[in-house]
Amino acid sequence: MHRYDLPRRSLAYGIAGLAGFVDAAGFLAAGGYFVSFMSGNTTRFGVEAATRPEAALVPILLILCFVSGVTAGAVVADRSERPKSAVLMLSTLLIGVGAAAHALGAIAVFVGMSALAMGAINNAFRREGEVAVGVTYMTGALVRFGQGLAARLTGRQAPGGLAHLLLWASLAAGAVLGAHVTIGLPALAPWIPLVWAAGLCIAARRIERARA
Repeated sequence: MHRYDLPRRSLAYGIAGLAGFVDAAGFLAAGGYFVSFMSGNTTRFGVEAATRPEAALVPILLILCFVSGVTAGAVVADRSERPKSAVLMLSTLLIGVGAAAHALGAIAVFVGMSALAMGAINNAFRREGEVAVGVTYMTGALVRFGQGLAARLTGRQAPGGLAHLLLWASLAAGAVLGAHVTIGLPALAPWIPLVWAAGLCIAARRIERARA
């Protein structure tokens, strides 16, 4: 994270916040399953397989949606001259389809589209074909922050620790906001990420034009 300039770091924070919002909304809509946190769904699959085998299909389907989104986002990024904005445009489209499905009462479609969108959006920051910054999962960010603390305690330089903490904080803040809005304004909640994602898409386009 610390290797990126301020506009790109800000974009990453914005995407992480969006991911937190969408995951919280999806978690509440899906009754305790995740649309971006696939480690959690994997654990849920293990527990369901042991205790309620009939429910084990739900986390598996969400994982398949997420992986399909990652695949689609990677293809779009590979084929676009402006990969960040192209990936965000795809994610915005998927979020929009999900919001429309929610308005029609198709909650399962809303959850599935959210998982697809969150998978795709992980391709917004890539280096040499691989994810450079995980924007929907924060274990790596917290590990790097912890390693940075250890480095400082032992008198070594640790650049980037604060940036990773801010990335986690962005996701946490988005999750808090998403939960509150979903509970308080359930009909409006699916549309907020659509506007949010569209704004990020515009920001990404400006960043790419400036670099070009």
